Amino acid sequence: MKIVVADDDRQILGALRIILSARGYDVTVAADGKQALDRVIDDHPELVILDLGMPGLDGLAVIEAIRGWSTVPILVISGRTDSAEKVEALDRGADDYVTKPFATDELLARIRALVRRMPAADEQPRVEFADVLVDLAGRRVTRGGHPVRLTPTEWQILALLVRNPDRLVTREAILTEVWGPHHTSDSGYLRLYLAQLRKKLEPEPSRPRFLITEAGMGYRFVPAGQQE
Repeated sequence: MKIVVADDDRQILGALRIILSARGYDVTVAADGKQALDRVIDDHPELVILDLGMPGLDGLAVIEAIRGWSTVPILVISGRTDSAEKVEALDRGADDYVTKPFATDELLARIRALVRRMPAADEQPRVEFADVLVDLAGRRVTRGGHPVRLTPTEWQILALLVRNPDRLVTREAILTEVWGPHHTSDSGYLRLYLAQLRKKLEPEPSRPRFLITEAGMGYRFVPAGQQE
């Protein structure tokens, strides 16, 4: 598995190359944002590990540039502890966030989790409900044949729900998956994002049939539509 690691701290860069290579990963390193983009374009990695505070292009700009054409999982590692910066990185398209200093075991566990979330070869890449088509492989949504613009966070929530049809997905599971383990009480954010998804995808957003709230527990995607 190919991994691009980008960080302007050469000690961290060298340590991560040794740690990951010892676990069998094929590692390419970059010392700034421009190099990181070049490595991703040239090497087509399965995962990108990215620091936010790099010279030239910072990590947020790199995330945004990658997301313009690639769905490769992005794991942010950063010394920035401000929750607003974490949220911005995730909203720009990062898949997970680890704060420096971090334990090697935690980093490896986050990598394994991201790899498990990558679509399997036999996974159904397209999900349809009502006049909506969700292309999981292409990260695209259309409604009535017209593109629907989703934010990266809206996409993450929708993809998690449609990958688990007819199953209850708890609020804690969604918050952990999308925002990380330290945001399991931020259910207000989640309600706002579900309301936006319903406006964009439900025939009657005020009476949802497909993106259902399970009171006090979480949410459920019902492909056939919930009967009144």
